Amino acid sequence: MRLNIVIFMCIGLFLSSYTYSFQNRDHNHHNSKVNLVFEDAKTLAKVKSAIKRGDKKYVAALKQLVYDADTSLLIRPVSVMEKAQMPASGNKHDYMSLARYYWPDTTKPNGLPYAERDGIVNPEIYTITDYNNYNRMIAAVHTLGLAYYFTCNEKYAEHAALMLKTWFLDPETRMNPNLNFCQAIKGINDGRPTGLIETREIALAGDAAKLLTGSKAWTTKDDMGLKKWFSEYLNWLLESPNGKGETKAPNNHGVWFDVQITSVALFAGREDIAKSILEEAKEKRIVKEIEPDGSMPLELARAISKHYTRFTLEGFFRLASIGERVKVDLWHFDKDGHSIQKAFEYPMPYILGQKEWKYKQIYQYDWKAFYPLYLQAIVVYNSKSEEYSKFLELLSDSQSETNRLHLIYGR
Repeated sequence: MRLNIVIFMCIGLFLSSYTYSFQNRDHNHHNSKVNLVFEDAKTLAKVKSAIKRGDKKYVAALKQLVYDADTSLLIRPVSVMEKAQMPASGNKHDYMSLARYYWPDTTKPNGLPYAERDGIVNPEIYTITDYNNYNRMIAAVHTLGLAYYFTCNEKYAEHAALMLKTWFLDPETRMNPNLNFCQAIKGINDGRPTGLIETREIALAGDAAKLLTGSKAWTTKDDMGLKKWFSEYLNWLLESPNGKGETKAPNNHGVWFDVQITSVALFAGREDIAKSILEEAKEKRIVKEIEPDGSMPLELARAISKHYTRFTLEGFFRLASIGERVKVDLWHFDKDGHSIQKAFEYPMPYILGQKEWKYKQIYQYDWKAFYPLYLQAIVVYNSKSEEYSKFLELLSDSQSETNRLHLIYGR
């Protein structure tokens, strides 16, 4: 009998943690007033209200998010101090990494300088831990932030706060706000502008912090400290040789640089900078990168052209989403056919098998990777929602309904 009571109590505790916010408190969380960069706060608030009312539409996605958050609780806080190597600055607080597609030159006795093999990742990059640790941190804090927002369970906020403080704020472990030594090519340089793409969504950390609003684990002092870090990083992006170099990149690198600098600017409170760059992106990115037929020649020329087509589209979608925050409409900008929507529709006949992909793709690629883009496009381009929904159905699988993007886009 006693064992049965214990089991019953454990089950009850589990269920109560899952519905913590809805049965107990709203913890002062001003849903629609949280200033987010990558997500729309009003949409998140509507979804949260729907869940609170018992709407079954989001059950699968929320359950998966909670599972992912519980998994993220097992990830220890990481930092740039864990790498065995020392950057050229002699300061381990500086982030460092190696170029992804560069390998030892077998025609040279010592393999130097490294030579490019486009699309083929050199596993040596993982010997420097900053890249993996950064990605682990970003993914975890964003997951935990969203989980806290929807469930108000403090354990998620506490762990997210600890990870954010370790990476950005703690004097002993913080990353210096620069990328002077990213994606170095051995025998050529200690870092280069191209490497900035590694932190293209660093402002997700800022969004994660905003999602912790109302938790004692993340204080006003913490928020101010993170904003200061982003302000210093913004200055580096604007003034450094690497930042100035990457803004000139004509391909996906230029698009993703704009994603990074505008999102960082918004979190740092510099809406003027973000708005200016977003306005320039109409001509500088959309017109120059996208042809009137929707193709992106610079991406189609790559060894993994399908991947880079989707990857660049994702960048444009991110950039247009950021534009919404400052009322710069990139979604519907169209100059003589140069438009994000045209680029989005370009792969459609290939997805349907009506055309054969004639560009280089050195490894197998699944068009299902486009699923998240269709999920967002249905919301943005409402007049074509019926057509896009057919593709969404075509690209979906048994796991699609658990995608957290259903919570983010309210679909």
